[in-house]
Amino acid sequence: QVQLGESGGDLVQAGGSLRLSCATSGLTSSGYVMSWFRQAPGKERDFVAAINRSGGTSYHDSVKGRFTISRDDAKNTVYLQMTSLKAEDTAVYYCAARGFMSRLWFEYPYWGQGTQVTVSS
Repeated sequence: QVQLGESGGDLVQAGGSLRLSCATSGLTSSGYVMSWFRQAPGKERDFVAAINRSGGTSYHDSVKGRFTISRDDAKNTVYLQMTSLKAEDTAVYYCAARGFMSRLWFEYPYWGQGTQVTVSS
């Protein structure tokens, strides 16, 4: 059974940093594209960042230079380091897994339960 579990969400002031973690079980994260999405209240789920099997990364323009996605294959864990946080980064952050790269949330079969990030201005 595939399970993804996010942690690390918190309330932080604008300009601060957070690191989110996504621990996986039932799949080897290095064999999948691992992505982060986020969903603010009343809005669609949006792509944030992804890391492919070879370690290549992709980011939404709004987070480039501020967020970094990485993966620890030994721990089957994916991370999202977030810096220079802004109020508009406030959302529930989800990790997801898929066989091939995609920025479309509905193409991902495996999801975590989400972790809340709130940035106060």
